[in-house]
Amino acid sequence: MEIKCIYFKKMIVYGVLLSMSINKRSILKHLFNKNYKPATFEDLLKALNVTGDEDIKELYRLLESMEKEGSLVRTLQGRYTPLRGLGLFVGELQGHSQGFAFLLPDAPGEQDVFISKEKLGGAMHKDRVLVRLLKDSHNGRRREGEVIRILKSNNHKIVATYRGNRRNGTALPDDRRFFPEILIPGGSRRARPGDKIVVEITRRPDRFNIMPEGKIIEVIGPEGEPGVDITSIQKKYGLPSAFPAKVLKEVKGLDEKHILETLEGEGRKDLRSLSVMTIDDADARDLDDAISLERKGNGYRLGVHIADVSYYVQEGSAVDREAAKRATSVYLPDRVIPMLPPKLSNEICSLNPGSPRLAISVFMELDSKGELQKYSFFPSIITSDRRLTYSEVNQIIDGNKNLRERHEKHVQTLLDMDLLAGLLKENRIRRGALDFNFPEAKLKLDEHGRPLDIQIKRGGHAESIIEEFMLLCNEVIASHFFNLKTPFIYRVHDRPDDDKLYILRDFLSLFDIKLKGDLSEISPREFQKIMREAKDTPVEKVINYVLLRSLPQARYSEIPSFHFGLAAPLYTHFTAPIRRYPDLLVHRILRSSIKGALTRSKSRKLAALLPRLARHSSEQERVALEAERECVDLKKVEFMEGKEGNEYVGIISGITSFGFFVELENTVEGLVHVTRMEDDYYYFDEKKYSLIGERSGKIYRLGDSVNVRLEKVDKENRTIYFTIAMRPVFNKPKISQALDNEGKSML
Repeated sequence: MEIKCIYFKKMIVYGVLLSMSINKRSILKHLFNKNYKPATFEDLLKALNVTGDEDIKELYRLLESMEKEGSLVRTLQGRYTPLRGLGLFVGELQGHSQGFAFLLPDAPGEQDVFISKEKLGGAMHKDRVLVRLLKDSHNGRRREGEVIRILKSNNHKIVATYRGNRRNGTALPDDRRFFPEILIPGGSRRARPGDKIVVEITRRPDRFNIMPEGKIIEVIGPEGEPGVDITSIQKKYGLPSAFPAKVLKEVKGLDEKHILETLEGEGRKDLRSLSVMTIDDADARDLDDAISLERKGNGYRLGVHIADVSYYVQEGSAVDREAAKRATSVYLPDRVIPMLPPKLSNEICSLNPGSPRLAISVFMELDSKGELQKYSFFPSIITSDRRLTYSEVNQIIDGNKNLRERHEKHVQTLLDMDLLAGLLKENRIRRGALDFNFPEAKLKLDEHGRPLDIQIKRGGHAESIIEEFMLLCNEVIASHFFNLKTPFIYRVHDRPDDDKLYILRDFLSLFDIKLKGDLSEISPREFQKIMREAKDTPVEKVINYVLLRSLPQARYSEIPSFHFGLAAPLYTHFTAPIRRYPDLLVHRILRSSIKGALTRSKSRKLAALLPRLARHSSEQERVALEAERECVDLKKVEFMEGKEGNEYVGIISGITSFGFFVELENTVEGLVHVTRMEDDYYYFDEKKYSLIGERSGKIYRLGDSVNVRLEKVDKENRTIYFTIAMRPVFNKPKISQALDNEGKSML
């Protein structure tokens, strides 16, 4: 609360508020006054004391914008009223393959609303809609509603598989939550049966026309052809394939000749004699961070050197507009969709070894306990004298003689870095930061894009060094600009919602783990305690996963806020401007601050832009994560093809009324359906999330080890089916032995 108050004072100081006397916040304040009655536009003009042609136009524009986003509604009589108390809800529509849908309301704590096929009013999956409540929940029955307005359509283009000929055709969407089928009137001369296509909806379904109609705007290629599967997912999420000609033209003439010339022009510090190194994955091409470390008595002088992308990407340029639109680089199994053109991301900006590069250098002096004493930052020129991979650094620290001889000059520095990273991590954990260390699956593909292997990547010394140094640098930059009261973009992580915490508390109680204290005031330390209690038990991974799922996603915001997962008062993203637009924005603010160019006028303009850019960057980050996850899941399913009949040992990772999910050591997950559990009739105990045999009393629980046989791979629906290979080997968690004595089971 104190941080927010400071921020609002800061906004006023920098003149962030609109020049007119009215803005969105004051409109909402007026509308939600307890004495407010639905008012016409003329009434609002008087009540809000708005005069002057420009201000009147601005008020109308704001009201129109708020109506579209669902903050208020205009009645048939032309009166504006908030949705509160009208039985109206705004949110995103989540479709179902059987034709009905659910509204996911924006309002926190509101339950989903069921909408039948007949009440959709032409709305589709992922549309933003306004819904009228028809039946409220009663005696366990769900709420029902109808769509009365489509506020924003998000489904202009759908990836599908073509079925038909030149005269008649249908498209089967990859995501059946849109529709089971889309009619293609007149068929297609370009697409052949089995081709992956992109369809644009030309007529939505209504009560007279149940099947939607569309036209083919792109043929991706034959299903099964190398790369078509990933390209289809890329198109599904609206991820770009190429850079516009204007963007490529802007970067075409760039070369490295100008780099040394900037020493005089910008007053950069020449750090080329400083020993600097990059540590990254072996296949990384966009190297945007480098590090240096010097011992100072009993302490350290840590340098974090980040590619000075903002020098090249000028605000408002074609490159900048495209980068803002993409917001992030996307890493798919067989390709990278970069935020910046390769000329910048892989060449001019990338901190390649042996090449002088422009950077922003942040130096942090720390004592022997890893506590920050002071810091400084400035534009610089660096030359990375060594590129090391995570694997090499891990082996060097672990004592590999050959690698230590080859990198003799850097061995002691790496050992010092490992020691400092350990101190920084201890300090973070001590203040309450959460440390989830889930294994990461990395796919190895052949030249045709088929998966050859799934390698499990676990963080080691090297990964920890980079993580800790970047975390510290990001905190330093966030705190600096907060103290300057400068409009800024933060990385925030909210505390968990109360509803999720109540569910989590009930879940943990089955393991005799208590979530203590007032849930509305929960701190990260409570999550730490749970992780310690579950450590080294068979359900450790499951509990950690449930803890992670109970947390909201981190996001970008112009308003500073506590970062729950890091237990950090302030945090930002500064260290990856090649692949994240918020980092580029932070660099731009930093450069303006150094130059003294952050005038009141520029601060005001910046503060007006930041909310939209923060929201868009958060949205695009989620899109990228979903696309990456779907591609990996697809390749995992493909990897299991041809292995039917093989037996595996796995851990039960989820239990439902229709069976349980098993995760193998390579992170592949499959379903054991109850209909294939033929030794008994199993019923689902909803309170204990267990499947229990009616006659035998056999219990399947989360965290149990089971032997399974691969029965079927359904690539179309991306589902793997297992059967039980033999009597499961139950590992009974140590944290609750008493439950079994009373026939109770643990998850």
